[in-house]
Amino acid sequence: MFQRLRSDFRLSIITLLGLSAFLGITPFAVLRFHQGDVVTGVVDVLILCGVCGGVVYAWMTGDTRRSGFVMAIVASFGAVVVAGLVGDPGLFWLYPCLITSFFLTQPRVAIAINVAAVVLMVALGDFSSLEQMGSFISTVLVVSACTFVFASRNEDQRRRLEHLAIIDPLTGVKNRRAMDEELAIAQAHASRTGISCALILLDIDHFKQINDEYGHSVGDAVLVNLVNVLRRNTRKSDQLFRYGGEEFVLLLPAIDGSGLKTVIGNVQQLLRNHVKHPGGSITASFGVAELDWGERVESWLARADDALYQAKEAGRDQAVFAEPGVRGVPQSA
Repeated sequence: MFQRLRSDFRLSIITLLGLSAFLGITPFAVLRFHQGDVVTGVVDVLILCGVCGGVVYAWMTGDTRRSGFVMAIVASFGAVVVAGLVGDPGLFWLYPCLITSFFLTQPRVAIAINVAAVVLMVALGDFSSLEQMGSFISTVLVVSACTFVFASRNEDQRRRLEHLAIIDPLTGVKNRRAMDEELAIAQAHASRTGISCALILLDIDHFKQINDEYGHSVGDAVLVNLVNVLRRNTRKSDQLFRYGGEEFVLLLPAIDGSGLKTVIGNVQQLLRNHVKHPGGSITASFGVAELDWGERVESWLARADDALYQAKEAGRDQAVFAEPGVRGVPQSA
């Protein structure tokens, strides 16, 4: 549970706000009933049910967009109804609702919800004077504007951090963390549809010698050049990942054995013709594995890794196709 909260920012916000609403509204709902104000008490209970329902829905489905939208609607317009029932004390409940809208939904959606809630509050509210109404509108605008700026900057920083967490800074392709997620998605999709899928584990031959003889800057340039060449010459549906060091993984959906052989031949020619260093062209060794039906991702990747090891042992600059696994367990070579 805690791992999911750490990895899903929107879900953590929804959960925190749901807990805060439960702790903040429950005492007042109990007080309303104790004082005989049944109507307001019922409204408080309905607000609680809507907020808690949104939290439960988010946890069960992972759909934080819809649940956040519903929670923002329930909280904001519920606060308007409460204010209409209890008078001036209820106005204070609208402020936290207007703030949380920006964390539960997209900024544009939050602005629309807030404007609608404030217009409804002004139309239904029993303000003692125009000065009080003007003060209310002014403070609401200031609070909403400040929250909008903060929430927008926070969202932008969160997206940048997520980008940094899954992108290799040197080559610009996804890293191993992102690869694990994408392989799991590919495996699940192949299991549902029966469409073939394969991965190629690529290792640049004698890369350490390039670094030792010409410097790491040249080695880095080779890696960047390799990525650019592969990006230009693969399908949009194919995905390239940096597995570590000079190793890369190419994920190829909807491809069969003959197609794989063609891809390998093309990649070998591309590397020889377009990826060079002061000592000449580079070559690479390849471990290739087609996904078996029902195979685990760990087994799939392990078979490709074993095939790559065999390619290196056999003299490098070649491709080895992994043997099919048995019920997700790789066969010995």
